[in-house]
Amino acid sequence: MLAVFREAVAIAPKELRNDDAGSGNCSRMKKSDKDLIEYFVSNNPQAMSVNLAGEGIMAYTHHRQPLLMPRSFGVLDDVFCVFIGTVENLALLRQEYGLTKKVNEVMIAIEAYKALRDRGPFPAEQVLQDFEGHFAFVLYDSTSKTVLATRDVDGKAPLFWGQTADGSLAFSDEEEVLKGGCGTSFAPFPEGCFFSPTKGLQSYQHPLHKMKTEPWIDATGQMCGVKFVVDSAMKEGIHHVSSAANWTQDL
Repeated sequence: MLAVFREAVAIAPKELRNDDAGSGNCSRMKKSDKDLIEYFVSNNPQAMSVNLAGEGIMAYTHHRQPLLMPRSFGVLDDVFCVFIGTVENLALLRQEYGLTKKVNEVMIAIEAYKALRDRGPFPAEQVLQDFEGHFAFVLYDSTSKTVLATRDVDGKAPLFWGQTADGSLAFSDEEEVLKGGCGTSFAPFPEGCFFSPTKGLQSYQHPLHKMKTEPWIDATGQMCGVKFVVDSAMKEGIHHVSSAANWTQDL
């Protein structure tokens, strides 16, 4: 799968915008977002793509889909989502959000986001903590122009992110797609974390801890930029809120 968002919608973290690190195999020219999308579609002739009103593109395919990491796509009320993997407590989440047994993982992700956006009963990290399984998803709300990307706490579902030559923020479950399209400005998306343009990158597994970067060395020993990890030494203060707190602006 591939999701690309223009800078007007989502700006890559400055640590990810890395054009100097690395050498050898990791020093690759970036592609424009248009070229990256064309590369993905040309290598996946059965891919379905959706133009997000000029703000970006979402594309996915079942071609070369891992058996335990199925891909799915859904849209509801102008909220688009591409989902990778499975949710183990699907029945419990259906019950929590008052949904039928026909609702699958991608629609659960959309409904959970809509509940957070419209009612804000819980903070974003609690909503995401409720998802159990091996999964990752990227969501786009075309009404509010909000991007939400997240990955399971074990990092079993593959998800990478990077910046294209023209500054767009890209996500994919295929490492080679972003390695060839984002040069050294790409990295694994950190497990147990979520990203949104307003909140930036945060850990929902350890919400009181800040994030930091470390050098990212690939399997061949090449330095390929940076990766993001939870900073166990840096904690934010506990935010005391009333029981009537509203979290609708938490993304």
